[in-house]
Amino acid sequence: MLLEGKVALVTGAGQGVGQGIALALAAEGARIAVTGRTAEKLQASCDLITARGGEAHPVVCDVKSLPSLTKCVEEVIAHFGGLDILVNNAQEVPLGTLEEVTDASFTAGWESGPLATLRLMKLCRPHLKGGGCIVNLASSAAKRWDMSGFGAYAATKEAIRSLTRAAACEWGHEGIRTNVILPHAKSPGLAWWMENYPEEAEAFVATIPQRRVGECEQDIGRFVALLCSDGSAYVNGQSIAIDGGQAFLG
Repeated sequence: MLLEGKVALVTGAGQGVGQGIALALAAEGARIAVTGRTAEKLQASCDLITARGGEAHPVVCDVKSLPSLTKCVEEVIAHFGGLDILVNNAQEVPLGTLEEVTDASFTAGWESGPLATLRLMKLCRPHLKGGGCIVNLASSAAKRWDMSGFGAYAATKEAIRSLTRAAACEWGHEGIRTNVILPHAKSPGLAWWMENYPEEAEAFVATIPQRRVGECEQDIGRFVALLCSDGSAYVNGQSIAIDGGQAFLG
């Protein structure tokens, strides 16, 4: 197993991409702190992990609250005795044109995205020194040929990319690797959009060279497990699109 003996904290792990990442990390031997806002969803993810022979612990956490994040990290350390992997996945999404996006929506996206990512990285840093790994989630939305309706969302995700690069440069000598992934995955939100807007969804899939959207566990989660393993020990500060070849980051 690639991650045997490791402890991972995954935010937003009650469903979708976060759940897929948690399942994949557990399959490689990591013990998982499954965090999010809804206890029932967290327990469901934990049940999936334990049913496969893994170990997981649910921690209710609101990523927009510093006290909640602080308490979350403290509980994870108390329960597992340490921390090796941090995955910042949870975020509220401010979608819509610039005229449509409200201050409240953009603020929520900022607080749950780059601000939460920065806070949690700083809280976890003391425990990750000497071989820890951080994986943040961004988006290729900023690389779209037409940014209409994606400006606010892309702004929050690009901020996460900048914070990731800074952490990689500032903490690399401490043995902490920090990378960011830009995934396309069949999250509940994307699945709903594809079902309700089939023509737009068909056009979207046609722009992906592999002509399919990634699976949360098999495509996204398994790559994250590889990125957190010793086989990726010299990968640091990188933005990696897991999107079937759609985005060009050069």
